[in-house]
Amino acid sequence: MHEEALAGATERADRILDAAAELLVRHGYRKVTVEDVAARARIGKGTVYLHWRTKRQLFEALALREAVVLAEELVAALRADPATLLPHRLLTTSYLVVMRRPVLRALTTEDAPELQPSGLDRELRSQELLVVERLFDLMAKRGLFRADVPNLRYAMTASTAGYFLLDRIDPTSAELDVQEKADALAYTVRHAFEPAEPPDRETLAAVADEAIAVMEELLPPYLARIYTYDRKQRTP
Repeated sequence: MHEEALAGATERADRILDAAAELLVRHGYRKVTVEDVAARARIGKGTVYLHWRTKRQLFEALALREAVVLAEELVAALRADPATLLPHRLLTTSYLVVMRRPVLRALTTEDAPELQPSGLDRELRSQELLVVERLFDLMAKRGLFRADVPNLRYAMTASTAGYFLLDRIDPTSAELDVQEKADALAYTVRHAFEPAEPPDRETLAAVADEAIAVMEELLPPYLARIYTYDRKQRTP
């Protein structure tokens, strides 16, 4: 009986999140209210608050659900072809997933600090940063990055962030389609941050297995937090 009730609550939560996703894409975070989400999901506003105490919690749960999709897509790509771990391919794969999923694109590009990674609660943010650091260090130690780039992580972040955000700053960038932008991103990363000769296939396969294990560590806490917020610990 408990499992049936839990499954029913999860199904209801997903229905609410689906409604929130649709409204986010259509109107943007700031214009959507909990009342709007409840109406779209055809439930009472109080039912939304059974799952999430605030609007921010609701949309953070949506962001986490999309982050799980992105991580699962990357893991699947790595399993299919370990060479996906090459920085230019990993970032391009991430970019294409983000840009081809309307909700994930809205969450990534909208000017809403509440929905950005820095807006996550401290525990989840610490876990995410640790995973990113371990993944980056793993790739660096296995020779996937050039060794002569000063402040490598900063340089990469600064160089690639524009591909995700430029459309918001410069509407003329929309003249290029998503694949053309992805190709430009791949070229930039390949020539600026990777060695002339990539590691051999055997090395890539071994590193990809390690990377998959690191990335999958984020999935359980993300999945748990989507549906099980601690009301006493969260703040509006």
